[in-house]
Amino acid sequence: MPDSREHRGAHPDDARLFARDQWPALQRGSTELAWLLDRGYALRSSLALVGNRYALTQRQRVALARCSSDAAQIARRRAHEVARETVSGAEVWIDGYNLLISIEAALGGGVILCGRDGCYRDLASLYGTYREVSETMPALHLIGDAFASWKIDRCRWLLDRPVSNSGRLRALMLETASVCQWSWDVQLEFNPDSVLAASGAVIVTSDSVVLDRCAQWVNAARGIIDDAVPHAHIVQLGPTDD
Repeated sequence: MPDSREHRGAHPDDARLFARDQWPALQRGSTELAWLLDRGYALRSSLALVGNRYALTQRQRVALARCSSDAAQIARRRAHEVARETVSGAEVWIDGYNLLISIEAALGGGVILCGRDGCYRDLASLYGTYREVSETMPALHLIGDAFASWKIDRCRWLLDRPVSNSGRLRALMLETASVCQWSWDVQLEFNPDSVLAASGAVIVTSDSVVLDRCAQWVNAARGIIDDAVPHAHIVQLGPTDD
């Protein structure tokens, strides 16, 4: 069946699965999952144990998994994070779909998860194809305006070449950047994660694989959503005083 979605919004069950009355179980589950990971237990078995204890649905378990990190990972990420005030005049390399879809989801009312490392992550999935939605252009403008206000010198976007319609999205992004006079370069890569992780540039991502390997990164999705999407459906899965 062709993808006919017009919005990057919430799953029909999300209002119930991530309502405030679900937060205590999700937060306890997140804490206990981290405790197990800190002691060397595998994610899969730990997630099953925690999920069963709190009777979590599959989608709630996916949310915990996406935000899971042990103490060593959190320490490493915090040590390599740079404040957005420090990126003035710099070139940043951007995990394209990772950032764009999170902003689209926030604008569309989708669940945005705040993990233990302070990153915002969405629950959207590509399934090998990217489809432009109503939130795409507003998201691009929010990102472009934010980066301009942060005085970033140049943005190098990396999109997954194997994802269908990446070429179309690249053309749209370059056209938008030209009209708005943003200094953007958009590249198609077979494995953007490896390219980003090996770069010494400031990276924009919330992908755990990249965060655990890159030299420096900025928490751009959280900054943009906090500043420009006040209605975003944020679900706190990290420490409540974060």
